[in-house]
Parts: sequence; structure tokens; C-alpha cells
Amino acid sequence: MKTNGQPLSPFDPARARLDFPILSRKINGKPLVYLDNAATTQKPMSVIMSMTAYYERTNANVHRGVHTLSQEATSLMEESRARVGRFIGADDPATVIFTRNATEAINLVAFAWGRRHLKPGDEILLTELEHHSNVIPWQMVARDTGAALRYIPITGRDGFLDMDSLPKLLTGRTKILSVTHASNALGTINPVDELIRRARAVGALVVVDGAQSVPHMPVDVKKLGCDFLAFSAHKMLGPTGLGVLWGRRSLLESMDPFMGGGDMIKEVWTDHATWNDLPYKFEAGTPNITGAIAFGAAIDYLERIGMDRVRAHEMELTGYALQRLKDRFPGIILYGPSDPAKRGGVVSFDLPGIHAHDVGTILDREGVAIRAGHHCCQVLMRKLDIPGTARASFYLYNTREEVEALVRAMEEAERLFGVGIR
Repeated sequence: MKTNGQPLSPFDPARARLDFPILSRKINGKPLVYLDNAATTQKPMSVIMSMTAYYERTNANVHRGVHTLSQEATSLMEESRARVGRFIGADDPATVIFTRNATEAINLVAFAWGRRHLKPGDEILLTELEHHSNVIPWQMVARDTGAALRYIPITGRDGFLDMDSLPKLLTGRTKILSVTHASNALGTINPVDELIRRARAVGALVVVDGAQSVPHMPVDVKKLGCDFLAFSAHKMLGPTGLGVLWGRRSLLESMDPFMGGGDMIKEVWTDHATWNDLPYKFEAGTPNITGAIAFGAAIDYLERIGMDRVRAHEMELTGYALQRLKDRFPGIILYGPSDPAKRGGVVSFDLPGIHAHDVGTILDREGVAIRAGHHCCQVLMRKLDIPGTARASFYLYNTREEVEALVRAMEEAERLFGVGIR
């Protein structure tokens, strides 16, 4: 891969692994091979230390105190907000809303924008690839507003969207399109640029679920042209319990608060209140201060590597894994695009004759951590007519040697079940 016409300098995942204490663990006496990164990623020492440092030296509530600790904590949190904004190309830190996770970020849009603006006759457009976090909130809003849900279908096991269906689905009735940038279940990278362009043409807003894209590739909200972007810190080296919603300022200002309480108000009377400025209007109560500060450290770590390098490493590793699995297990059923350039670092598969949960259990005995099940994508699994898949997912600290460990563990599953995936 090249950036600005120049080849990328080599990235050494073996060196990066030294920054992650958990990767030295053994599971059942075997070296840990952590391949469940689509669920959550491991944390480098710099992130762990930033959390410890906050509690040891700066622990105080933010935005409310005039004392030194409160001022320091506020400064650290707001510096992290600005870092996150720069990371996704947002010039205005006030448009970066801290939430609990990407799920809450999507719920915020669905409830604060959808309940106010949607009505009977309007349509909400999703895809068959969506995580439940980008389905259930819209189902609830559709139920309460009378708007209708529509879904862009996929063409098959590769997970590509049927773009030929768009003229019938994306119409003047469509008020909002909410779409995953990259599928957590299949790895498929959706053509969000084209989807956004076509949504714009009919006057629809666009929400991008970036939970599986922002951690793995360069994402710039200005270049994308979306209206909202949601993602989670814990899927990109940061702590759990922190997510981000970025939104266009004009839209955020037009929306009512998602939750009421402290810090999201300006003034309160017995029968009414006025709302705080952005971003605090949407951050009721004491926020995840530690998580926000530590997320800044995670952003720093990723920027030192460079997201182009993260993407290049994952493409190379995913291509290697796909080829090794096909060569070693000719009967394996692989899901998602065959071209690594069209997918993220997710490899979902089925070993005929072995249930995905059994595969996951046997691999765990060999120290290999994968995910098995429907991956919170039951709409997709029903479309594919399968109960679920086994899923290995990669990140910047994974190596070819770990792919080989995955293959060996799958051979053990083959042996134990007495089947040959030929």
C-alpha cells in the first residue's frame, strides 16, 4: 500500500506486541492467540498507565469545580475530545459527543433526531448487514413515529450490497439512511461514499456506524460527507464504557437532549429548563472521565503507527489467513469478500460437521480466542440461512505465526470430531 504516492515504511507487529501486557498470557498452558478483536481490542501499557495516572494524581469531577484537581481533570478530558475530533477530521471539538459506546451513540440519533422529525409515511433505510445496535433503535423509533423500515439486501455470502435495488429503496420518502461502514460479521466494507452521495440526492440524512472502520482504516468525516458517525473506544485500544458520536453542528443543535440531569442544563426552574451548549447538552451526569482521558492515549498510539499502516497490515494478514484456510481446509465455507482490499480484518467461516460453538471451545483449549455465534446480526444470519459462524478477527498486534496457530487449532477440531474438511 502507498500513501501520497510513497510506499509505506514497514510496520513490525512483533515489536508492537511488547506494548500489550495481556499478550504474554498463557491460556490452558498455551500462548494466548487473541483473534476476537472485532468484539474488543487489547490495551497497550500507555493506555493502562493513563488510567492509573488519573486516579493517582488527578481524580476529580469535571466542568464543575474551581479547585486544581477539577481544572486538571477537565483539561485532560477536553484535550482528549479534541484529539478524537482531529483523528476523524472534525474541526470542531464541540461536535464530538462522548457516550457509553457506539450503541448509545446510534440510540442518541434515533431518539433525539428520529422521534422529533420522523412521521407516518417516512422511511428509514438500513442494510441486511447491520449489527443489532443499528437495527433495534430504529425499530423502536419506527414503532413510535409510524415511519417504515426498509433494508438494502445483500447479494450473497460475500456480503456485497445489492446496489441495483437502491432506486426503489432510496427515494423521497427516505429521511435517514443508517449503514455500517464495515460488517462486523463478514468484514465487507460498504461503499459508503456512493451511498452518501445517493442519499444526498434524495435529501436523506446519513448515519455511519464506524465501529468496525474507525479502528482499522483512515476515516475522515469531511471526506465521507456523512451527517453522523458512531464508534467505540474499546475496539481501538481504548477502555470500555466510552463511545463517540460525531454529528454536524447544525443537526446537533436542532436536537433535544437524549437524557436529562446534571451538566446538560444551563438554568432550571420548577417547570422548565434550558439546555447547555454542545457537546454537554448530550452528556448528562458525570461522564466516563477516565475512559475519555485514556482514549486520548489510545488515539496517540494509533497515530504514532499511522492508520494507513494499520490498514495495510490487516489487509496482508487477512489475505494470508484466507489463503491458508482455503489451502488447508478445501471444504471450509468462508463468508465475506474474497478480495482483502474489500473487507476488514474479519474472517468468518463454517467447518462442515462441526458447530461454530464447538469450534470456538476447542480453539480455546489451544489458547486461540475467536468468536462464535450470530455476532449480533440475526437479520444477516437469517438471510444467509445459517445459525451463525466462527469468526477470527485481526488487529495491529496479530501476526502470521498466529494465523498458523489458528490453522493448527482447527486441525485439532477436525481430529476430535473425526471429520475431514476436504
